[in-house]
Amino acid sequence: MKIVTKITEVREEIKKWKKEGFSVGFVPTMGYLHEGHKSLMTAARANNDKVVVSIFVNPMQFGPTEDLANYPRDLERDSLLCEDAGVDMIFHPEAEEMYDIGFCSYVDMNGLTKELCGKSRPVHFRGVCTVVNKLFHIVQPDRAYFGEKDAQQLAVIKRMVLDLNMDLEIIGCPIVREADGLAKSSRNTYLTKEEREQAVILSKSVALAKELFTDGERKAAVIIEKMTQLIETMPLAKIDYIQVVDTRTIEPLDMIETEALVALAVQFGKARLIDNITLR
Repeated sequence: MKIVTKITEVREEIKKWKKEGFSVGFVPTMGYLHEGHKSLMTAARANNDKVVVSIFVNPMQFGPTEDLANYPRDLERDSLLCEDAGVDMIFHPEAEEMYDIGFCSYVDMNGLTKELCGKSRPVHFRGVCTVVNKLFHIVQPDRAYFGEKDAQQLAVIKRMVLDLNMDLEIIGCPIVREADGLAKSSRNTYLTKEEREQAVILSKSVALAKELFTDGERKAAVIIEKMTQLIETMPLAKIDYIQVVDTRTIEPLDMIETEALVALAVQFGKARLIDNITLR
């Protein structure tokens, strides 16, 4: 497994692979990898000849009061996980490599970024779209793999690829959870013992949404109210949002007719955690 830091190095290796007829699977990450990331690598390994993982904490997608400086980083640990998953190359650039002096070109999106995390973090998806676009141009993958935990991000990336006629397939992979149900996240490391115990309420609340839907509830307001009541039983939980939206457009729904994404973000101390479930 190679670890490269320069765009030119990545391109040289990819050109060799393409010349030999190899397909390339790509997993973009911000590092501090866990079993959720590994599941993406495993999926990429199963369906491609070569697998590239990027590890880059993208400054452009963090707001001024967010956790860029404190975001967990451990390249040695990440490398071991990647090697174990059969990754062929890690691309680990510095910010200066990705954003040259005078950088002023961005990829923006309207519509899908108005609600959920886009509403709470107004600069976030501009940064995500810009860096992912750059990474796609650098790596030239046949397929790219994203976790369904970041459901809005997955919808945004799929739309960007469609709108800009990018020649690759975007594949969403299921949420990977801890034994008690908490969705795996690099930010889980921020949680204190007490916060970690209470954070399991997130997965319980999405399970409640599924239960309500299965029992025939179709009103978004009722589902949101019941989830809110459950989460508020935890004194350390501070709700950012709970929304029921169209899975394709990310527009809020009043009634669930065929399919809906129920998504939430909740703050526990320094950790802002997200979770979701798709109801069909």
